[in-house]
Amino acid sequence: MKDIYQRIIRLMWGLFLYSFGILLTVNAHIGYAPWDVLHVGIADTVGLTIGSISILLGIFIVIITVLLGEKVGLGTICNMIFIGLFFDSIYALKIIPVPENTFLAIVMLITGLFIIAFSTYLYIDTGFGAGPRDGLMVALARITKLPIGICRGVIEFMAVVSGWLLGGMVGIGTVLAAFGIGFCVQITFYFLKFDATKVEHETIAYTYRKYFKKEIFQSK
Repeated sequence: MKDIYQRIIRLMWGLFLYSFGILLTVNAHIGYAPWDVLHVGIADTVGLTIGSISILLGIFIVIITVLLGEKVGLGTICNMIFIGLFFDSIYALKIIPVPENTFLAIVMLITGLFIIAFSTYLYIDTGFGAGPRDGLMVALARITKLPIGICRGVIEFMAVVSGWLLGGMVGIGTVLAAFGIGFCVQITFYFLKFDATKVEHETIAYTYRKYFKKEIFQSK
């Protein structure tokens, strides 16, 4: 059982850092990342927090991906819930100021992207499953037979347009985030010598059977 607790701690730490990285990109205030354009646009429209919208949209996306045949892991559920909760909690503390000039804003945004890249490594390495939005990307690629890069681009383009129509901020930061996150992930994974394609993800059912069902049986 010690192994799963270590993995969960690693997963939660990764999700916390992911939330912090998102906050940096949002507070850079030069245009939000594609999904955050949508989150902020909806949040401003309905009067909920950005984190709450992230959670609600995540639930909706998970339902879609399950209907499309994708598997759901513990990491998928935790990603769906805790990134939004962590974001709202850190945002409420108001510890990250809005930069005074564009140069500092770009530095903050790029820093946020690298933190997101590192946190992505942490949570993917646990093998508990991909996040809801990554799952949707994989499902679309599997169904359409299109390259995964094109599928990601289509999904994020739709998120940007929808969020912009709802009032989400689109700017140079949106372009930097859209094209820069892949570069940041590639550089980070290279230096960490991490190959995400070799990670075997577990479904919730498999994790339960592997750890908890065995413990229940042994305790009887």
